[in-house]
Order: sequence, then structure tokens, then C-alpha cells
Amino acid sequence: MTPIERGLTETQRDRAAGVLVGTAAGDALGAGYEFTYPTADMPIFMKGGGTFNWALGEWTDDTSMALCVAEGLTRGRADLDAIAAGFMRWYRSNPPDIGNQTRTVLSAGTVGAAQMADAAARLTGRTGGNGSLMRTAPVALAFLDDLEGCIDAAGSISDLTHFDVRAREACQMWSVGIRHAVLTGSLDGVRLFLDTAPASTIDYWSPLLDIAETGSPADFPNNGWVVHAVQTAWWAITTAGADLPQTLELCVRAGNDTDTTAAIAGGLVGATRGISSIPADWVDLLHGYPGATAADLRALTDKIVNINP
Repeated sequence: MTPIERGLTETQRDRAAGVLVGTAAGDALGAGYEFTYPTADMPIFMKGGGTFNWALGEWTDDTSMALCVAEGLTRGRADLDAIAAGFMRWYRSNPPDIGNQTRTVLSAGTVGAAQMADAAARLTGRTGGNGSLMRTAPVALAFLDDLEGCIDAAGSISDLTHFDVRAREACQMWSVGIRHAVLTGSLDGVRLFLDTAPASTIDYWSPLLDIAETGSPADFPNNGWVVHAVQTAWWAITTAGADLPQTLELCVRAGNDTDTTAAIAGGLVGATRGISSIPADWVDLLHGYPGATAADLRALTDKIVNINP
């Protein structure tokens, strides 16, 4: 049974395919500029290199972990144990880049989702890194028919490594935004999430989105923190009018954690504009752990959104 037979239109299928490929495109574009601050006259293009000497078109830990999430998803269900096992397989592959918070949790050698989440919950200090948000994009694909299921799954998957209220809320808000974008082509889902969220969540995030829409990256420079990562991505998306190449370029020009902010933005804009909005030469170059390409991302998307994977 195909996505069309379960009710998705061709346009919605295009937008669904844009979720993972958009994430990977932003990730690979930003990889060559990570932890730098490109000048206004510096051209931004898919070049590889960077801090970890990525190959041309190679994605980083952002997409690798998103793939681990995607592989644990089926329509209407997130298998947390399978996702946790995927994280551990990736960690044991000795990836060149891994966030400090994620490394601390995965190095505990936990077995199963409950143990992993418990290890994350025991961390102290700064626990609100952007490492769970960067991988959240595929969650929406499994819950196109179930808004509450999307919210619950996004929070639970975030908690596996980032037991932090703002990280959890960011993943929930962004996943709802992606779900809404796939279904409607609109960015309204991010704000719609806040319409029914607890008052404390609304009071925290609504002004921050306002600042992102009217400010500049200088107002949210610490984009390794999940809050500033959201603001950077939202600033780029709204400034560029959700034009995918322009959005991703703006994320890179904002500097610092460029691969992650571009991956976060890419998942949402890909869901809004579709895979057809991603430059074909970028798509052709995309590859990364575990020996996958953009074609594999599309196949995995089809598997998730189908009734019978």
C-alpha cells in the first residue's frame, strides 16, 4: 500500500521526502563551516572539509542520529529501544563528531531506552544542548495521523540523551511544525504547538520566536544551546521566506554550530517546500553513516509513512 492510498497527495509525498533530505542537505552544507563565522562576501557552497575534514556532501552526527531515530519508527509508533540501540551502534562506530552531552550518555554503555534515559536524567549542569533537536525531524513522519502521538514521541526521544525541559519542548514544537508542514505546506505548526501548550511553555517560547523573527544572530549567538539553535533556525527560515537554499545559507552565515542549525532548519523547510526545492546537485552529493545516500533517506521515508512498511 502506497502513501497515496493512505491519503497523502503527491505534493504531500514530496514534502515528506524533503524532511530527511532537507536535514541532510543543511547538515552537509554547514559541515564545512562549523565553528566559523563566514564574512558577508564569502560564498557559501557545498564544499566539505571543516573541523572534521568531511567529504564533499557528507553529513555529520546530526543526520546520522536522525537516521537512527528514523529506523526505529513505523506508522504510529516509535520503538524507543530500537532507537536507543541505533544510537549505541552509531556511537560504537567511532564517529568523528559527537556532542559532549550525547557522548557522556552513550559512553555509559546502557542497554535499552529506560537505562539510556536514566543516564541522561542523572546528568547535572548544562543539559540543554541542541543534540536532541538536530535529530528530531523524522519523528513527524510516523505521526502524520496523530498529533498527540507526535508530541509524546518527540519528547520521549529527546529524553534519551537530553533530559532537559527546554530540549524536550523544542523537539516537540519543531516536530509538530514539521508534521503540519508536510500536511499543509505551512510553517504555522510551530506557533500552533504553542496554542495548546502549558502556559509556562507558551510564556517561555513565544517571546523567543518573536525575537528570532525581528532580531539577528547577534541576539542568539550561543546556538549550541537548544534555545538559541531554535532561534537561529527560525530567524533563517522567516527571513528567507522558507526558500530552502537561502534559509540554509543564512544558517551558515549565522556562524558557530552551522551544520546543526542548518540541519534543524532544513528538516522544517524541506517539509514545507518539499524535496523538489532542494538543489539536485546537493541531493546527488549527499552521503554518510551508515554508508547511505539520499536515495536511502527517501526509501526510509516511504517505509515510515506507508501503512505496511
